[in-house]
Amino acid sequence: MADLVGPRLYSCCNCRNHVSLHDDIISKAFQGRNGRAFLFSHAMNIVVGRKEDRHLMTGLHTVADVYCGDCREVLGWKYERAYEASQKYKEGKFILEKAKIVKENW
Repeated sequence: MADLVGPRLYSCCNCRNHVSLHDDIISKAFQGRNGRAFLFSHAMNIVVGRKEDRHLMTGLHTVADVYCGDCREVLGWKYERAYEASQKYKEGKFILEKAKIVKENW
């Protein structure tokens, strides 16, 4: 009988709370505050902070920091609004910093 393997996940680096699925990665070519970051279509077990406008590398965006739902570690941010037409695809998506997440079930 074949071994059943669960989905590949990303978890909080601090407490191992599951925060996203590998299958939800849109891009690995993003920059976070502390180095490389991934753009995800969905995130789970997180808390979304208050919205604020930030000047990022690709222009002005309205973003909200996202925190681990268990330990409140800052993991990245959620794009709430993009002001430039070429950046609209990011709206509603999540940046999770590579340094803040770990792989599970790989």
